[in-house]
Amino acid sequence: MPKPDLSRRGFLHSTALGLGALGLSAGTAQAQTGAGGTPPGPDLPVEPTGRPQPAMNGPNPWPAPPGERVGWAVCGLGHFAQNYVLPHVKEGVDSRLTGLISGTPDKLAQVGDAYAVPEAARFGYDMAGLAEADDIDVVYVVTPNAIHETNVVRAAEAGKHVFCEKPMATSPAAGQRMIDACAANGVNLGVAYRAHFEPHNVELKRMIEAGALGRIEFVASDHHRPLDPKATRDIWRMRKDLAGGGSLPDIGIYSLNGLIWFMDEVPNRLVAQTHAPAYDDDRFAEVEGICNVLLEFPSGRRGQISSGYIASKKRIDVWGSDGVAVLDPATSYMGNSLSVSRVDGTEEVAVDDPDARQFWEEIDHFSRHVRDGAELRITAEMGLRDLRLIEAIYASAERGVWVEIGPDGAMKG
Repeated sequence: MPKPDLSRRGFLHSTALGLGALGLSAGTAQAQTGAGGTPPGPDLPVEPTGRPQPAMNGPNPWPAPPGERVGWAVCGLGHFAQNYVLPHVKEGVDSRLTGLISGTPDKLAQVGDAYAVPEAARFGYDMAGLAEADDIDVVYVVTPNAIHETNVVRAAEAGKHVFCEKPMATSPAAGQRMIDACAANGVNLGVAYRAHFEPHNVELKRMIEAGALGRIEFVASDHHRPLDPKATRDIWRMRKDLAGGGSLPDIGIYSLNGLIWFMDEVPNRLVAQTHAPAYDDDRFAEVEGICNVLLEFPSGRRGQISSGYIASKKRIDVWGSDGVAVLDPATSYMGNSLSVSRVDGTEEVAVDDPDARQFWEEIDHFSRHVRDGAELRITAEMGLRDLRLIEAIYASAERGVWVEIGPDGAMKG
């Protein structure tokens, strides 16, 4: 490192530059004179003063004026909604929280007061009066899977656009009815595939499309988490009629959707197995604990996914001819990471954006779709395709055979 200039002139020069960084610079040519007597820049004022507006070129753009932000009502005020959805609706630049919907009056009152939502913008699950709530443009459905259809249809009939948590529904038939209801009422429907906005996943998708891993031949995706029967948020997940299945539609949908996203094609053939642990466990009286699926694609490539309710793992491996990329964790709420292994070693891929971006960015993405007509990447058709694939996976597991799949994800025959 160069030795510091401790002369009086050097001291004054460094002090002036330091003050300049704070907007307090010494503004005379003498104080700003560098070595050789040439001023390094324009004269600056000697008194504290305002500075020009900086360019907004960071990761978070300038928020839209309140009147231009899309109003969101959150339907369902459980663990995920209160810990992740509500805080991040408020962090959006194109969105704002303008309403709440819940079947629990006490919860509606407590959460409404905490977020300063007017009482007139708080609704029960019947959504009576929602149509007259002009400040609400979108209803975000965050309820148990089996209730999605009712919530979505009621919101659509009230003339509100709908953003629905995944899985979209408990069956393809229910998913189609949701799409039809939104189309009949002239509103848009999106599905909350937040991993499409998670920065590490986005970077891996960019690398694949840029050819940084060579030709992709195989993708493995594994998503597991323990099912806790003591947790209120997990009790309904042990009931097939409410959840639509076990680990597959709950957490395995990350494996399924992520694999198709990275492969950029829908499988045309698959075979699956589901099972519960051999020991007696009341958690799996109705739903499977583990699901394994092998998938073949029209291009001839292969994939493998798994889901489970026993252990904890969220990992995606993408195998290319020039390298193997690993997301581990892949889809956690925070702490995700991306690495690439090549013949000369393994490198961590730095991603500047925070993991939390996945929440507010998916919300703003749908707001821009509703407000500006921007292309929607996480469509209801994608959600319906995944429901059809889940149906095919369960059918294969029950029959013990390979099943053929159409381009729309529906099982043939």
